[in-house]
Amino acid sequence: MIKQIKSAFYSFVFLTVVTGAAYPLLVTFSARIFFPEKAGGSIIIKNGKAVGSSLIGQNFEAPEYFWGRLSATAGSPYNPSCSSGSNLGPANVLLKQRTLSRVKAFMDFDAGNKKDLPVDLATASASGLDPHISVAGALYQAKRIASFRQIPEDKVIGMIKKHTAGRFLGIIGEPSVNVLELNLDLDDYKKEV
Repeated sequence: MIKQIKSAFYSFVFLTVVTGAAYPLLVTFSARIFFPEKAGGSIIIKNGKAVGSSLIGQNFEAPEYFWGRLSATAGSPYNPSCSSGSNLGPANVLLKQRTLSRVKAFMDFDAGNKKDLPVDLATASASGLDPHISVAGALYQAKRIASFRQIPEDKVIGMIKKHTAGRFLGIIGEPSVNVLELNLDLDDYKKEV
C-alpha cells in the first residue's frame, strides 16, 4: 500500500508541475513572443497614456460619442473583474426596464431618427464587456454624432467604414465596429479641424 501511495504522490507532484507551472509558462511566453499586443491586453495608447483596451468596452453616455452595448457587469459598467451576463430571462421585469430605459435614451437624443433601433444597442452581451457594436448600430448613431460634433455625416460614416472589422475568416460572425477606437478617431478628427 505504501508503494501505491508513493506512486500516487509522485504522479500528483509531476502533474502539478507540468499542468500547473510548465504548461502555463510555455503558453504565456509563447503568447508574448507570437502575439505581444494581444497577450498584453490590447491596450490602446494615446499621447503616452493608456486610454483603454480594444478588447473591453467602455461606458460612453455623452451624446457626441458612439454608445456601445449595455454592460451587465456588477458594481459598475464594463467592470472586467465581474464579467458575466445578467442571467435575466426574457420575462424578467428588470431586463425589460433596462431595455426600455436604453431605448428611451436613444429616442431622447435621436428624436428625429426614424430607423429601427438595432437590437445590440438595447441589450447587453453575454460577457457584459463587448467593445463592439454592429455596423447597423453605428450607422444608426451617425446622424446624432455628426449633429453634436458639427461635422459632415459622410465623414462620420467614413470613420465607421474605416473601423469596421469583417467576419472572422470571412465567414464567421458579422462585421462589427470597435466603439472605443471609433470614438478616439472622432476626437482626433475634431482636433484636426
